[in-house]
Amino acid sequence: MRILIVKTTSLGDLVHMLPALTEAAAALPGLRADWLAEDGFAAVPALHPAVDRVIPVALRRWRKSPLSGEVRREWGEFITSLHSENYDLVLDSQGLLKSALLAVFAHGPRAGLDFASAREPLASLVYRNRYPVRPELNAITRNRALTAQALGYAMAAENTFSYGVVPLVVGGVDLPETFVLALHGTARLEKEYPEADWLELIGRLGAAGLPVLLPWGNERERARAERLAAACPGARVLPRLTLAEMAAVLGQASAVVGVDTGLMHLAAAFRKPGIGLYPATPPARFGAWSEPGAPAIENLADRADLTPNKVAGRLEKLLAQRF
Repeated sequence: MRILIVKTTSLGDLVHMLPALTEAAAALPGLRADWLAEDGFAAVPALHPAVDRVIPVALRRWRKSPLSGEVRREWGEFITSLHSENYDLVLDSQGLLKSALLAVFAHGPRAGLDFASAREPLASLVYRNRYPVRPELNAITRNRALTAQALGYAMAAENTFSYGVVPLVVGGVDLPETFVLALHGTARLEKEYPEADWLELIGRLGAAGLPVLLPWGNERERARAERLAAACPGARVLPRLTLAEMAAVLGQASAVVGVDTGLMHLAAAFRKPGIGLYPATPPARFGAWSEPGAPAIENLADRADLTPNKVAGRLEKLLAQRF
């Protein structure tokens, strides 16, 4: 059986779809998948062994100049690539108008969330088969429930799941044998952890003999990373990395500490211990989920728990349990 998964954005949403594919592949031996994803996130589905082909789409970039010759050419290449396969099922697990419209261009019967379950209810009108999934469920369970209904198998218990990813091999980046990856960057300012707290936290980790590596994705994050590294012996700024390169570094990390960002969900998929820092968003909804039996990621939101001293202590305890 061959299916097409339509889940284009964002990083965390793609990670949350991985357990559904793991469960489907176990329930239906021989199942293979292609995956339609925004080109900037294509490295995520490529981590899963059941994915044969990632079909990149660039809607975010194309909509800036939709009538340009380059965009028309790239759109034609995208449609040609999409039409090269006939699918037994085209599963839109995103439930948005843009994902539903992309699913229309694929060859195969379409399935997705029903009118009451989709994030954008009108998206359901393009599916042949529509399925209810309770909106209050966490994202991983919602994806698993939809996929199980669409493919006709019984979903396992809610707290039993596996991301099923295969970590990449890092190349071109000099990494210490043991290090903590500090994910300090996030798109929304209110989700940031205060720089003064990062300074104290990184200093405490360095004093405990834990080197800290600082990635960045834009100039603002780079400037902050350089200030932190300059003030904290043992901290180092990484070069700018692609998502695939970042995933490879994350796969080698001993532990992670980070704010509400998609990379924390990828850390959970790689079975990394860590601390999630949630000063502004509820971790019950947005926190990273470690799969059963994996080292834990603790998601902290209470102001008293977010002090650098307590965060460092919890992280050191998690590392002691792992090693």
